[in-house]
Amino acid sequence: MGILAASLIIAPLTHDTILGGHPSLGSHCAESTMLTSITDGILCCLTGKTTNLVLPLESSEPSDGFEFVEVKPGRVLRVRHIKPEHQHIDREKQDARKDKTNVDCDANGDASPEDSIDDAGTSVHCKRKITVYRNGQLVIENLGDALHSEILQCQDGDLEPCSTVEVELADYKEMPSSPDPNPTPPVPLPSGEQKPAPPPRRRRRKPKRTVLIDSTRVISSCKGTDSDVALFFVHGVGGSLDIWSSQLNFFSRLGYEVIAPDLAGHGASTAPQIAAAYTFYALAEDLRAIFKRYARKRNILIGHSYGVSFCTFLAHEYPDLVHKVVMINGGGPTALEPSLCSIFQLPSCVLHCLSPCLAWSFLKAGFARQGAKEKQLLKQGNAFNVSPFVLRAMMSGQYWPEGDEVYHAELTVPILLVHGMCDKFVPMEEDQRMAEILLFAFLKVIEEGSHMVMMECPDTVNTLLHEFFLWEPDMSRKGEADNTVSICDTINTLKIKKPMDK
Repeated sequence: MGILAASLIIAPLTHDTILGGHPSLGSHCAESTMLTSITDGILCCLTGKTTNLVLPLESSEPSDGFEFVEVKPGRVLRVRHIKPEHQHIDREKQDARKDKTNVDCDANGDASPEDSIDDAGTSVHCKRKITVYRNGQLVIENLGDALHSEILQCQDGDLEPCSTVEVELADYKEMPSSPDPNPTPPVPLPSGEQKPAPPPRRRRRKPKRTVLIDSTRVISSCKGTDSDVALFFVHGVGGSLDIWSSQLNFFSRLGYEVIAPDLAGHGASTAPQIAAAYTFYALAEDLRAIFKRYARKRNILIGHSYGVSFCTFLAHEYPDLVHKVVMINGGGPTALEPSLCSIFQLPSCVLHCLSPCLAWSFLKAGFARQGAKEKQLLKQGNAFNVSPFVLRAMMSGQYWPEGDEVYHAELTVPILLVHGMCDKFVPMEEDQRMAEILLFAFLKVIEEGSHMVMMECPDTVNTLLHEFFLWEPDMSRKGEADNTVSICDTINTLKIKKPMDK
């Protein structure tokens, strides 16, 4: 659900807009860009048509890994799909190896469970009880296995179980301690004084809703040579699949099958001129169609900003197909609800006039530095070239009341949270709260990164993601964990926050 309070100030950027967005540049390019923007805005008001609409290419044939998929009649999304050549060759070999393994297991009755786990991954018992009370209080009891923090060897890569969980005990009645072997006799009251009345007994609270999760999940290492692994990259508001260029090239070279779509109205996908085409549910159904088309047996979802909400939706809808999830600057586990006081509620023509200012605002807030390198990153591949109408419809359509804390707490998939320390859109506290709510979550903070951390620090992000893909839980310490206080032995009491716009 809700994550990320936002790709908030994502402007309808163009190459010229990015170059001329800063008022202090004082160049002729900046002045002409501002004048052109205002002129286009006036024409937009007079004619009722928006300029710079994002339209798909005429050809639908795959070219350099790009495909055009019609998810609905007249609704076409551009998808970059890179499929390694080794996959169709290895598939028959893997089937033959599985058949041979099954024969060996039948012939050898002494085969240990560890042997099958090494081949298929590690089995983890996912069990938790989620209780919601009428006062809005949320209580989560983790009763299954706890994943230890051996994940990732890089600095700050671990999240100790319950290390930052706020536990509120005010609503729980203190249990009496063990009786004193030498009790002190009660002091008699002076004559004429009455015994104070006992405190009123508190009625036992009745939960408004209770959810019990009890399942077993197999978590395995996902290598680039595995033909049953696919990586899905989902961008946020105003972006395009081009913001993932470094990740797509890196993982495709390692042999992974990668899929990255342009959301409707973004990049080279079609841009319907109706606001209903950009609601959360409409976009989620688009991505459902893309996921069902390209999904393998083990799929890893990587989302950024608003895209994290769609990854959460797919992980909840297809728990058996989604193997791992990566959330980059996604925000807290809060239901989505558009803000009525947002600047994006202004008419499209007004937003078009303000586009240079919004472009500079996003450059300043979305990147830790505002140098020539960052401007070049925004220019590459028409990233953030979104029409004002699409931008306004996207921000107004962020309504997803189901994606609350309970929705996130029901997820049993391992999740890596990546946060840029300099992010001005998503506070650190929101990603920390997300880590507290999720069953198996690991938080990594990149100090030199901001909201667009995957573009600012591609090598760091690529290495971190690759380690997470290869990670497999070590349950050999399960016996030791039973004697210590872990995530399974605590009750996390958290209060639900108000819905927010992403």
